[in-house]
Amino acid sequence: MTATFPDLGLPGPILGVLDDAGFSTPFPIQAAAIPDILDGRDVAARAPTGSGKTLAFGLPILALARPAESRRPTSLVLTPTRELAAQIRKELAPFGKATHRQVFAVFGGVRYGAQIEWLTRGVDVLVATPGRLEDLIEQGVVDLADVGIVAVDEADRMADMGFLPAVRRILDRTRNDRQTLLFSATLDGDVAVLIRSYQSDPVRHEADGVETAEREARHVFWAVERPDKVRHTASAVRSSGSAIVFTRTRHGADRLARLASAHLGKAP
Repeated sequence: MTATFPDLGLPGPILGVLDDAGFSTPFPIQAAAIPDILDGRDVAARAPTGSGKTLAFGLPILALARPAESRRPTSLVLTPTRELAAQIRKELAPFGKATHRQVFAVFGGVRYGAQIEWLTRGVDVLVATPGRLEDLIEQGVVDLADVGIVAVDEADRMADMGFLPAVRRILDRTRNDRQTLLFSATLDGDVAVLIRSYQSDPVRHEADGVETAEREARHVFWAVERPDKVRHTASAVRSSGSAIVFTRTRHGADRLARLASAHLGKAP
């Protein structure tokens, strides 16, 4: 029988948000990982983008997170890019509100002021990129000594981007008895070393991406003369209803958006 979210042991406030959003059936990685995380187990999961992994670790973290003191978060999510950090924070925010837990993200490319202000108020679940988090630690703005649960998201990308030494330094600053969750598209190589060094008897789970499991991509190639490119692109977008179009440069993207919008009769 297919599991439902109430079957997984999540608290009522989280189930209420899921119900309001129309979610009743968890993705496979969620059904597999959430009960183990709620039981306090370390989890190593092979879960690519599109598998529903954010809620797989985010919901039980919010269920388990303790209230934080100023500048001392109790739960931590490490992720390789600022775009992903912002996305995770946005996805978990409604559940944080329901459970009275503050979720906030820190990452580079923006001013420190607002991030320092939020950390000073107290952040229960901190989502962070390694570089900005280490900067804030060096400034004395954040202390990880109270962190009892850590999720390392997209660990394989962390390794590819050279972030694993920073991840190790950060994990070494958290509680020795912390619960460590690791989600990655692969569990071998450098990621396997991280599992051996920082997890205790982890439960392993594997899940395919939702998109690859449910639909196949169709590849089409068109040979188009340069003067006809914009018109042909606009026609393809019109027929598909929605589309992502890649260009070689930012200038080319701006130009295509302007010209294609004229063909589609929309404001750019």
